[in-house]
Formats: sequence, C-alpha cells, structure tokens
Amino acid sequence: MICSPLHSLMNESMKPACPPKPDHRPPVCYGALQLESRYLLSPLAGYTNLPFRRIVRELGGVGLATTDLVNARGLLEGSEKTLQLTQTCPEDSPFAVQIFGSEPQQMKDAAQLLESRGVHSIDINMGCPVNRIVKGGAGASMMCRPSDTVSLVQTVVEAVKIPVSVKMRLGWDDSELSAPFFSREFEKVGVVAVAIHGRTREQGFRGVVNHDGIRRVVEAVDSIPVIGNGDVTNVAEADFMLKTTGCAGVSIGRGALANPWIFRQLVQWEQTGTYDPPGNFDDRLELLLRQFRYLLEMTTEKRAISMFRKMGHWYLKSMRVKPAMRHEFQLASNLDEFGQAVRKIAAEGPAVGSRSGVLPEMHIPVPGGPVERW
Repeated sequence: MICSPLHSLMNESMKPACPPKPDHRPPVCYGALQLESRYLLSPLAGYTNLPFRRIVRELGGVGLATTDLVNARGLLEGSEKTLQLTQTCPEDSPFAVQIFGSEPQQMKDAAQLLESRGVHSIDINMGCPVNRIVKGGAGASMMCRPSDTVSLVQTVVEAVKIPVSVKMRLGWDDSELSAPFFSREFEKVGVVAVAIHGRTREQGFRGVVNHDGIRRVVEAVDSIPVIGNGDVTNVAEADFMLKTTGCAGVSIGRGALANPWIFRQLVQWEQTGTYDPPGNFDDRLELLLRQFRYLLEMTTEKRAISMFRKMGHWYLKSMRVKPAMRHEFQLASNLDEFGQAVRKIAAEGPAVGSRSGVLPEMHIPVPGGPVERW
C-alpha cells in the first residue's frame, strides 16, 4: 500500500504527504437511504453512463453514483437518447438520476416516472454552467430566480417518496453567493442533501475552489448532509475538502475519470490510513476494453465507437500512450479498426513510466474560455 498520491513532474519531496487516518465520521444518509461510503460519483455529461458506473462500482468504494444530466422534457417525450442515460442494472445500486428543467410540472412528472422505474434517488441539477442549459432557464440560471426555484424543488420533493437532492454552485457570480440561502430553504421543503461545487457559474472552472464558501453552506443547514465538490483528484485533496469545509461527503467527477480507483483508495484510507496504488498500464487497458464491451451491450457498434471516443481519451492519456497512437484510436470507425488500434497500444506500452509500475498522474483538463460560449 502507498501513502502518497503520485503527481507527474513532481519529485518525491514535492508530493503531498499521505493524510493520517481520519477520525470516525457518521455515515452519510440521503433520508432513509444510508450510503455505504461518503464518496460519490459526480454526474458528468457524456461520461457517467452505465458502463462507467459499472466500472467504478466493480473497483469499489462508491457510495452513490449519479447519471449524466437528464432532460426532464426528453424523458417524458420518450427520447431514445434520454432514456438510455437512465439505464441501470442490479449492480448499479444505489443510483440516482439527475434531472434538469425549468418547468415545475415537467420536473414533477419526470421524477414520478423515474420513481415508478425503481430509481433510488432524484438529483436536481441547478449547477450546470453550459450556455444551452442556462438559456433554457435550467441549471445554474435557477439560482437567479429564488422564489420560483424553491417552489419547483418543493413540487418535486412532494411528488415522490424517494429521496430528492440538489446539486448547485456557490452562486451565479461573486456578487451573491446564494448557496447557503438555497440550501437552508431546500432543507425546509424536504430536500435530503445538497452537493456544492465550490465555484460560481461566472467562474466556470477558472480559479480555485472556494472551500470557505462550501463551509458556509454546511453552517447554514440544520442536519442534512452537504457534499463538497470540485478539484478533488486524490486522497489528500479529499481530506482537505472534508477538514476545511466540514462537509459530510465528497463528490468526484473528473478525478474519477483519470483514476477510477479513487473511491476504493478513499475507503481504504478511511479504514486503515493507507491505500493501494491505482492500476498500472495493463490494468487500465483491461478497464478500457471492459467498459467498451459494456457499451456495446447497450447500443450499436457505430454508436458505441463514437460515444467511447471521449472516455477513451481519458484512459489513453492516463496510460501515457503516445499522441500518434491516441489519434489512430480516435479515428477508428469500426470494430476492426478499433481492435487494431488497441493491439498497437498494448504492444507499445506507455511512452512514460513502466508498464507494470504506477504511472505518472495525468494533467486533468477542464473546459476553458468564456463560460458564456460553452
């Protein structure tokens, strides 16, 4: 086992020390639903589909996994692509569906439909900063309409018996960090938990996470769990989030794409004070192929290859595969070309580091440019 998250381009003296084993914390409960761990998979558009959720669950340590954001209207209209986002399996438990929309009746009906299909929890998205979501009055723009938003959330809560949570940012911009207000009001109407990304919509992913802002949300609520989110990519950063904010749990998105073992590492650290290293080159290649097989079970060959390009990029970057080989992988248009690209990658091994050892951590990219253009 290791006690130091590895960082590329950092020497041993620069690596963060392994945090000491934390004191016992009470379990995280979403209403009557007690989570097996306090470490949650964040909803990420284009990534947290069923195949990836199956991967992280098989590796272990996930307390709750949430789908890609699901359009409430598309769900009610029976859109094939939207319905595919809600697919699950017995091993994918407990699981939440994150819905977005601005019409109370649509959100209510979508929540009831999901409850009837056996979903364990509903999460309402009011944090997405992407322009096409915001322009429709959903996502982070809900923070600009306090009264209407609280009413909408209450409508959803009262329409179902399963737990309802909300994920949001700290506020629309720095002029008013409204997450504490919303969290307090949501608790009053029956929301069981809130997840807070420690930036404003205006920030996008620029700057650093405002841990003090998340702490203010923790102080604003009476008893519901607050889940901290943002820039957690290793055990040390999760420990810092928990200690500085007082949050009950941590939600991880891009950090899990780069290291699907992170949830297992966090639970090991919490239980023993140490944790195993992430998988090596061959382990990651096996996960890549397994996740692609899961995707083929859900859709056509052509669509599976197209959908997997985004996730394949994360695997190959973390495996330190040469850019030319990553490019050939991205150009694959059928199973033969896909298999040929994978075989070349397997034969070549990593461009940096060893095949059987721990690979240097990859740089984790985030969307750039003005948030209004996303």
